[in-house]
Amino acid sequence: MYNWHKAMNISELAENKPTEILAGDKQLCLFKRNGTVFAFAALCPHTSAPLCEGWIDARGHIVCPLHSYRFNPANGYNSSGEGYKLKTYPVEIRDNEIFVGILS
Repeated sequence: MYNWHKAMNISELAENKPTEILAGDKQLCLFKRNGTVFAFAALCPHTSAPLCEGWIDARGHIVCPLHSYRFNPANGYNSSGEGYKLKTYPVEIRDNEIFVGILS
């Protein structure tokens, strides 16, 4: 069961620019690519570097600013091969508002 937390209006979220938010008690990153919004943990699972200071590569993966580890924001898989997994969260858009689901 998810508790849904209102994050922001979708028009406030820039395309391909990671943005840090607080959803409940979780620091998360949001980013929008081709109209799809992704939510994931704000810190890299490798060394806790701030992922919102990273960038989006050509495949749409978030790149850690510290060691350039890459993660698929849809499922959290480490696409650069180091074996880490990024925590991801479900997103719903309701009346142009972004909601993020946190397990209760």
